Amino acid sequence: MSLRTLERDAPSQFKHGASAGTRVLLLSTLAVVLMLADVRLKLTEPLRQAVSVVLFPLQWVVMQPVQWLSSGKDYFQDLHEAQTEAVESRRLMAAMTLKAHEAERLEEENSQLRDLLALRPRLVVETVAAEVMFETPDSYTRRVVLDKGQVAGVLPGSPVMDDLGVLGQVTRVQPFASEVTLLSDREQAIPVMVARTGARSVAYGDASNLRTDGIELRFMSNDADVQVGDELVTSGVDGVYMAGLPVARVVEVERRSQSPFMRVYCEPKARLDGARHVVVLTPLDALKAEHAPQAQRIEPTAAQTQQQREDKSAQRRASGSANLPGPGGQR
Repeated sequence: MSLRTLERDAPSQFKHGASAGTRVLLLSTLAVVLMLADVRLKLTEPLRQAVSVVLFPLQWVVMQPVQWLSSGKDYFQDLHEAQTEAVESRRLMAAMTLKAHEAERLEEENSQLRDLLALRPRLVVETVAAEVMFETPDSYTRRVVLDKGQVAGVLPGSPVMDDLGVLGQVTRVQPFASEVTLLSDREQAIPVMVARTGARSVAYGDASNLRTDGIELRFMSNDADVQVGDELVTSGVDGVYMAGLPVARVVEVERRSQSPFMRVYCEPKARLDGARHVVVLTPLDALKAEHAPQAQRIEPTAAQTQQQREDKSAQRRASGSANLPGPGGQR
């Protein structure tokens, strides 16, 4: 028998390898163990960083065509928007120029009329620009905190406005911060006037908590001329707010037959939730006190001084004669 006929390997019936299902299970278990170890121990983090460094140039080259296409599209889109905005800006500039000329003419006429009628000059309101830092964590009040206080000249009771209208009123002042109570707070009230009719009322923060950032007019008679869409401005009768500041817009009028008063719900003009930059105004009564004429002491003339002395001498003689005994005096 030739040696080549002898099989060096074991017969096939003696070969017992792992089955395919077992290998899949083992490999899956190993993969899960490696993933958990990587998450917990960060074993492959250095390898990932090395691979990312090596592949970064390739990624940059691959992404360049996409970025070029995106940049080109954005360029033409931004160019079109810029051209449209430029045309709109020129139109608005022309309209604002006409309004500026009209405002200058009206201000000149107003100044001439005030001089003609000998009226006092209009008060110049001093303002302090401030930024809203945060809202107070109290869920039962609506207040915000500003980054300006006594050092910046903020006074208690000062009105606060944003670019749209009255935001609220300063209720607490600290050296470097101040607290503002918003119009929607249930404890806040502001005297207002209907711009269309001149009817005066007082707006309060909505106490029902059913409406977000709403105010309401109370104690308005059912026959009052108030309509949806009317603009409310400050009336200036409280000595705090100057007259004519925008406050709110009427959104709902509820006339009730069982009550002599109707309920008027309004939407504030100012952004009570999103205001960031505000302006703090000086209270109206403080402005009036600063511009009030100083009382001047009137010095009496020489004749008036001599007359006062003679009157005092006569009073002393009369009182002395009344104290003397005799028929003309009382003992």
